[in-house]
Formats: sequence, C-alpha cells, structure tokens
Amino acid sequence: MTWSPYFTGDGVPRDVELAPPPPWRTFPRRPMATEFKPPAGLVESVNAALHLRRPLLVTGPAGSGKSTVIEQVASELKLGAVLRWHITSRSTLAEALYRYDALGRIHAQRLGQADGVDDIAPFMQLGPLGTALLPSHHPRALLIDEVDKSDLDLPSDLLDVLERGEYEIPELARYQQDVVSVRHWGGDEHDDIKRGRVRCTQFPFIVMTSNGERDFPAAFLRRCIRYTMAPPTVPLLRQMIMAHLQIDIDAGGPVRDLVEEFVTRLESGDSLAIDQLLNAVYVMSGSSGPDGAGRREVAALLMRELSRA
Repeated sequence: MTWSPYFTGDGVPRDVELAPPPPWRTFPRRPMATEFKPPAGLVESVNAALHLRRPLLVTGPAGSGKSTVIEQVASELKLGAVLRWHITSRSTLAEALYRYDALGRIHAQRLGQADGVDDIAPFMQLGPLGTALLPSHHPRALLIDEVDKSDLDLPSDLLDVLERGEYEIPELARYQQDVVSVRHWGGDEHDDIKRGRVRCTQFPFIVMTSNGERDFPAAFLRRCIRYTMAPPTVPLLRQMIMAHLQIDIDAGGPVRDLVEEFVTRLESGDSLAIDQLLNAVYVMSGSSGPDGAGRREVAALLMRELSRA
C-alpha cells in the first residue's frame, strides 16, 4: 500500500489511479472465513450450539469479529450462503419470516380483472428467518446481527418460533390453492409451501450478535448458548494482522507501536474497534506511508474514540 495524496485541495482537475483497497473493502464482498482466528472458547461454544440445535449468542464490542464467526462455520461445514437479518429498532418477527406485497397484488388484480388472473406467489417472499426454517437435508446458516438494537419485545417474540421450528403464513393458509411456490430470501430459489405452514426438518445454525448494550429476558438467554468475546491482546492482534495483511508486528516499528497503543487505550476504557486498528496498520505499513507529523495525524484520525462524535 502506498500513501498517495490523491486530493490536494487546489481545485485543479487531474487523472488519478487509486491503489488497491484493503482486503476487507474489496467488492463484491468476499467472506473472511480464512482470516478469522477464533478466540479461546469459541470453538467449544459453536460445537455446543450445533450439538444442541440452539442459537449462539455472541457478545462483544463493535469490530471484534462477531459476525465473521458464522462465515467461518458456514464455510467449514458447507452450510451454504449465510442468510442475514440486520436488526434495527423497527425490526419485527413478521418481516423476518415473510414479506407480502398486498398493495402490489391489489393493483395486479385490477389490471387482470378481464382474464380473472389472481396469483399470490409473485407478491410473496420469505424473510431470512423464514428461509432458514424451510425443510432441508442440512442446516442453513442464519446471522441475526445486533439483536440488542431491537425493540424490547423482539427477543421474546422469537422464543416460540425458535423453540418450535415452525410458523404459519396466514395469507397462504386462507388462499384458494393448497400449494404455493414462494421465493427464498436473497435469491431466485423457490419452495412449495402447503396450506401456509412451514416446518423445519434441520434446525438452522443461528448466530445472534450483541454489542452488550442491553439485558435480555432470562427466558431468551436460557435458550441460547452464550459466548462473550475476550478483550483483544497483543498476541491475538498479531494473529489477526498476519492473517489479513501478512505483516509480522514482532519486527517492531510503527505497526508494533500502533498495536501496543491500541491495547493500552482499550485497557484504559477507550471505546475502539479492531477494524480501526486494521485500517491504521494498512495505511502505516505502506512503503510510502505518511511519516513524522503526518503519521501521527493520520493515526489519530483512524483511531478516534467511538463513544464521542
């Protein structure tokens, strides 16, 4: 990586050729399964969740690799593409199970009144959780990301579906046809659903992530296998930097200084994410990276404390 001043602020148009991006910012995004190094205890927690057919709740600070866990498990066990449900304060269980475009269907009915066409299938799509619970020969992989950002009732709403492994789509239960082919989440694959009832045959491997910003009901917690990410240490960060950038911090220099400063700041209570450190190492390790005062300014920019604007 070469630190080049593409933008100089002089207002003069110029042709530029950007250097290659960091490995984690290439698009389309590629899984980081081979780069992720499981911390102590995580392998045992994953295996417990697989044996017991229970969701795995992974808690840790932002950027600690929580969502990468499922990519590595899905890749290693050949579970297929990871289904993703990103939680916000407006997320509901219903939207995670299926989406129904009622207005679109009404509009289509009006256009097709002359020939009596009324097909519900084009206006129905399963959500990420709904797709994960479809019958299958092997478990599917589902990420429920940042579950602590949800409405207070969502964890409790999930209990019955995750316990029973089934759900109903009322619109299909009332529909005139017994079997409707419904599109999966995130692709063009379809499954036939009979009388609106979906029952899983292999409980999915579910990873739920939390930044630890709220408490969950005891009934929810007892149905999960729980794992808390340990605070990063210099040896663990060395492994991560080697995996992502093939840089050995034991050689000393500015990269080693960055890592030690990062760990010291975490121990003093600063809120920082590991991807901030990776960004700083990527910039600082270039053959023509910033130096002197410029190096300090860029390092301060990339590793700003997260709890303040």
